[in-house]
Amino acid sequence: MPNPTCVWDLKATLGEGPIWSAEEQALWFVDIKGHKVHRFHPASGETTSFDAPDQVTFLAPRAGGGFVAGLKSGLHHFHPDSGFAFLGEIEDAALNNRPNDATVDGEGRLWFGTMHDGEEAPTGALYRLDEAGRPIAEDTGICITNGPCVSPDGKTFYHTDTLDRTIWAYDMDGGALSNKRLFFKLEIDDAWPDGSVVDAEGFVWTALWGGHGALRISPQGEVVDRITLPAINVTKPCFGGPDLKTVYFTTARKGLSDEQLAAYPLCGGLFALPVAVAGQPQYEVRLDLP
Repeated sequence: MPNPTCVWDLKATLGEGPIWSAEEQALWFVDIKGHKVHRFHPASGETTSFDAPDQVTFLAPRAGGGFVAGLKSGLHHFHPDSGFAFLGEIEDAALNNRPNDATVDGEGRLWFGTMHDGEEAPTGALYRLDEAGRPIAEDTGICITNGPCVSPDGKTFYHTDTLDRTIWAYDMDGGALSNKRLFFKLEIDDAWPDGSVVDAEGFVWTALWGGHGALRISPQGEVVDRITLPAINVTKPCFGGPDLKTVYFTTARKGLSDEQLAAYPLCGGLFALPVAVAGQPQYEVRLDLP
């Protein structure tokens, strides 16, 4: 396997949430702490950035155009031509939570987690947005939610408790989760599982915060490959490209010392890696939202 290449050295504070737009043949992602939305067009190398009014944590493409965006203040609609429009709150602001990672399943349901913004209290939850656009809590009591993703057959849902270094699996049936069970426990010193995605063969790709890369994990929970990046905090993988055989990785500079940044100057960059296996297509949120 070739080495990942930095395709945009943008030095994001907390690069996160990459998604692939087949229509645009472009990658969208965010810088949570930088309050930015970014777009990268691989064929031309063109880069575009948009300001967000607050911490913007995920984008989910919406049928009909634009995106559902998670901000600390709640859910918004984002369109590059018109900016952000508020849709609704997620939780009581007194919790000091913010959204984190998200995914869209094959039926157009949006799943996302919340986390304590100070990374201290287990006040986060895993949510599914119902048909009326209301967040329904599917799991609770988590400090840093991460890595929601779904198997290609739509029958297994994965969700990560980052601080516990645990990836959970659930049976999934019509949007209902059951049979929560241990899928994978990370046992790498000074590394934590971050964002995840599932490829077309059902293998889970999990980014490693503090781990200089990512893991590819079989449906049975066995590590089959480890990818190394010249960046310390890798936050999430995403399959893109015309054949969905390029894995993009977002990374972060947050929490790193001057010495670490000097040793790894590409931290916060966007990386690309050609692979042999394809990813799943990016699904759109199909809800009758305002």
